[in-house]
Amino acid sequence: MTLPLRRAGASGVRRDEPGWAHIDFRVHRLAAGAELAGGCADAETALLLLGGHARAEAAGRDWGLLGSRADPWGGGPPDGLLLPPGSPYRLRAEDAVELAVCAAPATAGVPARRLDPASARHERRGSGQTERHIHHILPEEAPAERLLLVEVFTPAGNWSSYPPHKHDRDDPPRERDLAEVYYHRVRPGQGFALQRVYSAEGDLDATCAVGDGDLILVPRGYHVVAAAPGYDDYYLNVMAGPVREWRFTPDPDHAWLMNWGPGR
Repeated sequence: MTLPLRRAGASGVRRDEPGWAHIDFRVHRLAAGAELAGGCADAETALLLLGGHARAEAAGRDWGLLGSRADPWGGGPPDGLLLPPGSPYRLRAEDAVELAVCAAPATAGVPARRLDPASARHERRGSGQTERHIHHILPEEAPAERLLLVEVFTPAGNWSSYPPHKHDRDDPPRERDLAEVYYHRVRPGQGFALQRVYSAEGDLDATCAVGDGDLILVPRGYHVVAAAPGYDDYYLNVMAGPVREWRFTPDPDHAWLMNWGPGR
């Protein structure tokens, strides 16, 4: 894997791809009345309605109507479901739906449950040009076997995932090995953000202009995001690894700028 960028409309990423592990991810856009069915025997799966409303049946239960906003910019956290391995699901869109399907290998998982928007924790992180707003959808303290889910809203001209940090080796309590996906949305849609993914050794160093609907894969290395002036940047983060703990190491050159941390 030499370039971590997947352009909008690509099929997402599978954990059996070379150089990648731990996460399956795909975004589906459904018109009103369209249906989507699926399930995975060996993975914990989260269904996140990033926008729109859908009726859902999953894990042998009718969950009724799900959905909390028209699009990712609609205000509060997303609605969704967390399903253990072996749980079939079917959704029927009531209006235009943007659905993220996030999965990570698991053995037993936890009982199926709704990822209720009311239970998501909001955080304002950073200040000035590094201020961003975060919805902790499935944080470390919430029951799950593998997945960690968070969405971040970065105002135009600001920096996010800052300072650059990494989580690609098992070195507790300082760091845990977690692969990560960034699914970007940009407002207005013709805009862009910049994301850099790089290693201390220099064998990985990619800076990508990401547009609305693009996907960035972070299998390893430090990573950071900047929203272009005039364009707000949203991203959904999906993280998973052998141990479900979010522990990271800032780039030593920029660690003096750290003003946040796990749990803050």
